[in-house]
Amino acid sequence: MRAEAQQLVDEIKQAMALLRRHLDWDNALLRLDEVNALAEDPNLWNNAANAQKVMRERTQLENAITGFRKLEKDLDDAVTLVELGEMEGDEPTVEEGLAALRILQADTAKRQLESLLSGEADGNDCYIEINAGAGGTEAQDWASILLRMYTRWCEQHNYKVEVLEESDGEEAGIKSVTLQVTGLNAYGWLKTESGVHRLVRISPFDSAARRHTSFSSVWVYPVVDDNIEIEINESDCRIDTYRASGAGGQHVNRTESAVRITHLPTGVVVACQTQRSQHQNRDSCWKMLRARLYELELQKREAASQAEQEAKTDIGWGHQIRSYVLQPYQMVKDLRTGVETSDSQGVLDGDLDPFMAASLAQKIQGYADTLDNP
Repeated sequence: MRAEAQQLVDEIKQAMALLRRHLDWDNALLRLDEVNALAEDPNLWNNAANAQKVMRERTQLENAITGFRKLEKDLDDAVTLVELGEMEGDEPTVEEGLAALRILQADTAKRQLESLLSGEADGNDCYIEINAGAGGTEAQDWASILLRMYTRWCEQHNYKVEVLEESDGEEAGIKSVTLQVTGLNAYGWLKTESGVHRLVRISPFDSAARRHTSFSSVWVYPVVDDNIEIEINESDCRIDTYRASGAGGQHVNRTESAVRITHLPTGVVVACQTQRSQHQNRDSCWKMLRARLYELELQKREAASQAEQEAKTDIGWGHQIRSYVLQPYQMVKDLRTGVETSDSQGVLDGDLDPFMAASLAQKIQGYADTLDNP
């Protein structure tokens, strides 16, 4: 087999071996049999929440196992095509086989990324909080640009977006906003966006047309279901009600229907104002608070599991992760992975996949290093 084809085959096999180990193949097959048995139990749907969890797990296992078997078959077919073409001196057939191998290489890379979305909460819906940093109107406008960017990304991936709370800026933009994103693996993809985002541009609000640097913070945490026990003492919380701001109809603006809950031990604050009744907003706030505290617990676990590995970058809240430079040149650069692009407008229109993929790929390398050096 010619060198190019052999190199592609070696890279694909290496990626598939890592994928198989990450999937824990033998245990995955056993678990699928167990889940199939549970799914056939007529009493399963007596507990709807548990039934949905079982069915979701079955779908994920089936997709992973079926996908891996398809990779094996496609690799065998492509290798056969190349070998037959070389034996018969049929260059078009060899090229067809090489094209199939290149497609397969990209497919294995994609499945490697998807295999990382198997964390405890990766398949869940999520909340996104965006807060403008210091800088007044300029920072608040930057926060509104980020809101548009994430909304566009969600629309491109067929995720549903609902605004739960929004605080308008004095002159333009927003001070803060909380979104709920609904869709498969929403948290798994968007969790890589948590951190501080920096914008450099000629400010449209500066009459002297000077260059300004603005910061906004993004925080992503998963929506948690009722099966996850998060203990919250109401005595540890301060509950405030206030009139909702912004457009929302006479009822929203004339009554104190908006609710804010502060968890005193951690300082976590959540708010909701989109529902018409205080009771509904209060219920949404408790759900958001449970989710925030759950996310804090997930972060503690992740930090503990990575304690033996030197952290390459700080990705948490309060650490700059990405710069968006619009003046004097066009560039968006992720400071964790080094991924950059000059298509800044495309990024601001929601083209975030390369940055998310690079963050997940970085975890793949870390996982591979762990396997090679247990």
